[in-house]
Amino acid sequence: MPEVFRSNNFNNRLRESISVAWSIFTRKVGYGLIEINKEASMQLQYAYILQQILPLLTYRNNEEAKIELETGVPLNESTKEIDLLLSGTSSEGETKIAVEMKCYRTIASSGCKRGATDIFMKDVYEDLQLLEKYIEAGHADRGVSLVMNDMENFVNPKSKNAKCWDYDISQGTIIKDICLTTPIGGKDIYIKIHREHEILWEQHGEFWFTEIEGKA
Repeated sequence: MPEVFRSNNFNNRLRESISVAWSIFTRKVGYGLIEINKEASMQLQYAYILQQILPLLTYRNNEEAKIELETGVPLNESTKEIDLLLSGTSSEGETKIAVEMKCYRTIASSGCKRGATDIFMKDVYEDLQLLEKYIEAGHADRGVSLVMNDMENFVNPKSKNAKCWDYDISQGTIIKDICLTTPIGGKDIYIKIHREHEILWEQHGEFWFTEIEGKA
């Protein structure tokens, strides 16, 4: 039996369910059983897989888990929408895990070449900042970023001379205690990340996938 199913701690099983669903999702996408052309379809297909797994990891009558998509929460005098919020209750109390997702396809859903690689790289960093803010504001206990792309240069770049590489997402990158202000797309940027995040990509088919969670 996989270790995730052995734990007596429901909160641990809840967190591991995200990884199990991601592992299944990445392989189904990589081998062509699921077609993803933008972030919205990524959210829906991943949430469907996660929803099927949760009952398998619920053992006691007092254990309950639910998924919410695009949950609005107040943050810094505005409202942000968490891509996916996984909530669980048990005798151990209540726990919430915020999940942000990013998808980059070289060909957009419109059929045109997408471009804007620098914006995607910056957005990955913005999501990590957001997840930290959700935790700080009490909207989540943990935060996980799920990212996929079909452009190997993000993972194994031939050069990092362009300014967009201030937002480095290549294989093995470690992000910790940084403040980034490099403009992207002509817009001012201010991103501050405290926790340590390591980016480790896995390839399935023509796609690359990574699951990132900050260490306190």
